[in-house]
Amino acid sequence: MNLIEEIEKEFKKEIPVVKPGDEVALHLKVVEAGKERTQIFKGTVIAMRGSGTGATMTVRKVSYGEGVERIVPLYSPIIKKIEIIKSGKSRRAKLYHLRDGELRSTH
Repeated sequence: MNLIEEIEKEFKKEIPVVKPGDEVALHLKVVEAGKERTQIFKGTVIAMRGSGTGATMTVRKVSYGEGVERIVPLYSPIIKKIEIIKSGKSRRAKLYHLRDGELRSTH
């Protein structure tokens, strides 16, 4: 085992298997004015990227008619919990075509 794998082992934590197309709820730790609270970000996973402790996922939701995306490192300490609300079946690895859906409906 090389040095990088040994160092990554201590940062790894149990996360569910998440795929593009899944609807997830991210329980994120937010610090405001010295106070800590949990904020839930519900959306669809449109991309997974990287491997090991450097892996990230892009989650997209539509809030008040505006698309909001958040790129979150999977092994970040700000993630308290990842909940899979609905498992999706996708034939693509990146679901960037979902970005265009809201543009077409407004024109």
